[in-house]
Amino acid sequence: CSASTNKPVLTLFTKKPCPLCDEAKEVLEPYRTKFILQEVDITLPENSAWYDKYKYDIPVFHLNGKFLMKHRVNIQKFEDRLRKLELQSQ
Repeated sequence: CSASTNKPVLTLFTKKPCPLCDEAKEVLEPYRTKFILQEVDITLPENSAWYDKYKYDIPVFHLNGKFLMKHRVNIQKFEDRLRKLELQSQ
C-alpha cells in the first residue's frame, strides 16, 4: 500500500524541559501510525528563527509544513486535518 509511505509529517517545535510537549505527545500516541513525528528543538543554534517565533508558545505543531495548533493538542482539529490529507493523497 503506497499510502503508508505518504504519511503526513507532524512537526513538534519543542525545548527541554517541556511538560506540555510531553503531555501533547501522550495525547497523540493513539494516532502514531497515521503520521511521522519530527521534533525540532528550538534552543539549537540552527533553529534560532523558530526560537524567536515560538519561544513563548511551545508546543507548536505544524502538519506537512503548515501551522496546525499550539499550546494544547486540539484532537478534533488534528483529526479533521489528517482526514483531509488522507483524502487528498488518494
